Amino acid sequence: MTTIDTSARFTTLPDDATLSATVAALQERGFGVEVVDDVHAARRAALARIPHGSSVMTNASVTLQETGIDDAVNKGDAYESARNKMFALDFTTQAREMKVIAGQADYALGSVQAVTRDGSLVIASASGSQLAGYAWGAANVIFVVGAHKLVPTLEVARERVYQHSLKLEDVRAQAAYGQRSSVGKVLEIHQEQPGRIHIILIRQQVGF
Repeated sequence: MTTIDTSARFTTLPDDATLSATVAALQERGFGVEVVDDVHAARRAALARIPHGSSVMTNASVTLQETGIDDAVNKGDAYESARNKMFALDFTTQAREMKVIAGQADYALGSVQAVTRDGSLVIASASGSQLAGYAWGAANVIFVVGAHKLVPTLEVARERVYQHSLKLEDVRAQAAYGQRSSVGKVLEIHQEQPGRIHIILIRQQVGF
């Protein structure tokens, strides 16, 4: 049995003062932010922001699975699932079309590995497949984030990626796909035009 060190350093929920300060910093950098109490409220908040019929890309995320957002988008009929549309194609012959679908949806949904006290986001990926949509391609981005991912600085955010998130994702990937995970690419978002990226912070430990 594999033992994982889930240090309290990276799993402790912030106090109200820290949470409020982080929300204010994110807003100053152009991000929309709302704080909710649990996964059910997070799911309602995320889906309420997406007009019916919109194309929605749910990027690989334990948080989206644990909140039920992944199933609500990809197993329902309220939205056009970009993920379902993408995986209906053949990667060998239609990789270009798959990348366009994944990267240019009306809404890109996912999570992040860390949020810094001064309002920066850090997202790690093995392949980088979701990062283009987050950085520029998607018209709108919604990040659903457990508040335990708040960290004081970018240095600690990077430590969280390698010392915490990667360890948990590696175990998940081996169980799900039979292969190890890695950090191939890291995206840092420090500023955004108001209205494009919305962050839903959950007062619970959700995701890695």
